[in-house]
Amino acid sequence: MRSIQEIPILHNIPVLVRAALNEPLVNDVVQDSFRLRRALPTLRFLVERGARVVVASHIGEAGTETLAPVVKTLAKMISNVSFCETSVGPSARQAVRDLSPGHIVVLENLRRNPGETANDAAFARELASLADVFVQDSFDTCHRLHTSIVRVPTLLPAYAGFVVLDEARELTKALTPQGPSLAIIGGAKFSTKEPVLAELLRRYDKVFVGGALANDFLQARGQDVGASLVSNASADKIKTLLANPRLVLPIDSHVEDTRIVDHGPKTAALLVELVRRSKTVLWNGPLGEYEKGFFETTDSVAEAIAKSGAYSIVGGGDTVAEIERLNLLSRFSFVSTGGGAMLEYLTRGTLPGIAALG
Repeated sequence: MRSIQEIPILHNIPVLVRAALNEPLVNDVVQDSFRLRRALPTLRFLVERGARVVVASHIGEAGTETLAPVVKTLAKMISNVSFCETSVGPSARQAVRDLSPGHIVVLENLRRNPGETANDAAFARELASLADVFVQDSFDTCHRLHTSIVRVPTLLPAYAGFVVLDEARELTKALTPQGPSLAIIGGAKFSTKEPVLAELLRRYDKVFVGGALANDFLQARGQDVGASLVSNASADKIKTLLANPRLVLPIDSHVEDTRIVDHGPKTAALLVELVRRSKTVLWNGPLGEYEKGFFETTDSVAEAIAKSGAYSIVGGGDTVAEIERLNLLSRFSFVSTGGGAMLEYLTRGTLPGIAALG
């Protein structure tokens, strides 16, 4: 894929940047600016070279939220930012025409238009008509078959922004880890995690399965998991993974009302020791019911990795948010902006949005 640094001319050129601005909002206030901060190098590169920067992004899943509060926060980080209340149409075209070199306009939430998630050709043409060049910098959505991810890059000269370049470089490195190596996969949804678990068990010396995801394995092994969250996973697939000697499971649990809500102290100690012995640690997904305040094991692992000398890669929104709350983000070698995208890249070695860049 071509790098943003290979764009031949930028001064006064309208450049459409697919960025990751989907930050969490509470009462229209941005709660975490991690993705905004990661977007800045690409935006500054274009602004400093006099491009007319058109930023497209989404926020939320339903397509009802507005990017206006996020743009207000972005405007405090970089100057000359305006907001367009539509993503396509006459108002968007006029907003681009009004842009001065080195200025930025952020379009409204792409998912407010059903054409975005439908990978619609007409919507793609409307977006592409706003610019002469396309820059993909939204790694966290590069696994989606959405219009701004896979269709627009086929209509304009397309380049990778710095976020996508960094993610591809570091996650490719994670595919050939220096040993001893440890992968920690938490969260839930066995159906989405099974392919990456199979791949990581080929590449890593130890793969710890935690969070609600572990319940499927514990149940398949004959353990009573009570009212704990489990999936309708294929018993055969779980048994195949269980037979792998590299797989590591929790050895005790924190239970409330017959429900496993976190791992116990013996499991936390086991993980800390595995981290201490490892030269590479890959981590995706919290290890307890993070959203309900059970983050003791997650915090123990975060602190252990931060203190270790291991090359460490972490991803997943809740995991990153908790590490940031602990003020440990800078202690990790690489922090991915993607959760699902990170796992899919580790499974396939590419993503649809990256492949679309050519």
